[in-house]
Amino acid sequence: MTLRVGIVGCGKIADEHVFQIRRIPGCAIVGVCDREELMARQLSERFKINGYYDNLDNLLEKTAPQVIHITTPPQSHYELGMQALEAGCHVLMEKPFTITAEETKALIRHAEGKGLKITVDHDEQFTHAAIRMREMIQKGYLGGPPVHMESYYCYDFGNQQYARALLGDRTHWIRELPGSLLQNNISHGIARISEYIRGEQPEVIAQGFTSTFLKDLGEDEVIDELRVMIRDGRSSTAYFTFSSRMRPTLRAFRVYGERNALFMDHDQQTLIGVRGDRFKSYLEKFIPPYLYAKQYLSNAHVNMKYFLKNDFHMKSGMKKLIESFYRSIRENQPAPIPYREIILTSRIMDDIFRQIKY
Repeated sequence: MTLRVGIVGCGKIADEHVFQIRRIPGCAIVGVCDREELMARQLSERFKINGYYDNLDNLLEKTAPQVIHITTPPQSHYELGMQALEAGCHVLMEKPFTITAEETKALIRHAEGKGLKITVDHDEQFTHAAIRMREMIQKGYLGGPPVHMESYYCYDFGNQQYARALLGDRTHWIRELPGSLLQNNISHGIARISEYIRGEQPEVIAQGFTSTFLKDLGEDEVIDELRVMIRDGRSSTAYFTFSSRMRPTLRAFRVYGERNALFMDHDQQTLIGVRGDRFKSYLEKFIPPYLYAKQYLSNAHVNMKYFLKNDFHMKSGMKKLIESFYRSIRENQPAPIPYREIILTSRIMDDIFRQIKY
């Protein structure tokens, strides 16, 4: 049976959803909508999608979708998510899931009460490297649960001209978010931690500030530097770093166990295992660099293999996530991202924004 899919919100990220949905067999996009009808029309025409509408009610009534992808600004996620669930649709939400943890919990409760699935587009948890990391941790490579984690998620303003254009609009929807620029970007990096941290109420200590780069451009409201320490009830800890100025612009995750560690670089799609034991004497100076070089070469071979199989798109993680979500609907299995992790990510973000000036 073909799964009928509708898309709400026809901005730039909607293009990626269309690309990835169309790579998945057994589904069809039956309509798109945007409150700016011209936006819906251009998406419909470019991708030859039959129906376009200026509100969700019309999309639901005239196309009867089974799944709704919500790709609008976060302020509208809760209302649109509830509306789609009330209509009996499963929901895939763009990140961040909602703007508060209370909204997140309410949406998930409503989905469960209706017997429907809901998830968030944390596609970076479904890249090839992230999947390999998850498998190694599950097989015990760390020697037990994580002891400490480091998550980096950087943002590149590019040049001054781009930064001025982005920040010059004082009415931009990003400024209206409780966490402004941070809220629209950090959920990927926080979600990595939420997947492995234990406990439901971790302690969060956060400090945020505006970089001198933005201050020199006359910006004194947007926080673009964030440092966070997280500790759960069982003494696992994590650091989260968001920065617009540090180079390289890392999107990386490091997890340390009692025996070994794993370092993943999202941009390079590399996963490196780091031994906890040391070699004797001067062997420590020669053997580890050789072993790391072998691992990097192996990563290059793996990446080339996926590239030649046409499975190395920039958003291959999104395709894997959507595919897994659709499978959970068809087979009535749990959604690909546990609801606990989605709620925990929202809760940690709430704690961060309470502690910085937002």
